[in-house]
Amino acid sequence: MLGAIFYSSQTFALLFCVIVGLSLWEFYGLLKHFEDTALRRVVSTGAGMYLFVASYLCASGFGTLFFLPYLLYIMYAFISELYTKAPNPIENWAYMLLGQIYCAGSFSLLNFIAIRPGLATHAPEYNLLFVLALFVFIWLNDTGAFLVGSMIGKHRLFERISPKKSWEGFFGGMVFAMLASQVFAYIDSEIAWYNWLGLSVVIVIFGTWGDLVESLLKRTLGVKDSGKILPGHGGMLDRFDSVMLAIPAAYMYIRLFIQN
Repeated sequence: MLGAIFYSSQTFALLFCVIVGLSLWEFYGLLKHFEDTALRRVVSTGAGMYLFVASYLCASGFGTLFFLPYLLYIMYAFISELYTKAPNPIENWAYMLLGQIYCAGSFSLLNFIAIRPGLATHAPEYNLLFVLALFVFIWLNDTGAFLVGSMIGKHRLFERISPKKSWEGFFGGMVFAMLASQVFAYIDSEIAWYNWLGLSVVIVIFGTWGDLVESLLKRTLGVKDSGKILPGHGGMLDRFDSVMLAIPAAYMYIRLFIQN
């Protein structure tokens, strides 16, 4: 992941397009309604990957024209239920579009974090620092929460959904991310240190919610892991659960407080 982020915007886009595809395939596979409907699973996964590519092209300055084919998928999602004779078409619509919002939509916003107008020419420029910071804050938060929570965690953060998480671990992970934010402030001094600090706090809070949302999803579906593609981690959703909500929150913070 670090290699793809550092090498170029193209390798970044290629890697995350694959991640979107694997995440959507896993998500729709978890839903029993899609097990017997291979075509819709394939089409929905391909549509989500296309949305990511269209977002990358839009962020790179190619305009919004590439979003038009994605509208065909939205229309397909509704029209297809006329012919499936499903007992609950509303439920199928909800499942199909939920995957697009939860997986594809979130990762698509990452393109607008990674690529921003240049300060001098206003031409789109690849800015890997924000993407790198997003993942570093999440990784350090996870590490810090595990270490602190294992040692002194006593007060449950959200016992109904995730019994092992503690408030001590939550704040411990936040401290780790806040310290890392000052390293990024040193690397890019054009952005005020307090803005980097605020970004780390926002990512930790919404990343934790993202983790809990995915835990709620698994608990509702009655599964322990979302998949088995990553040994030791489970599935793609298990690995990127925090990212799903951290990306839109980080995007809003960056647009409002850093790029504005």
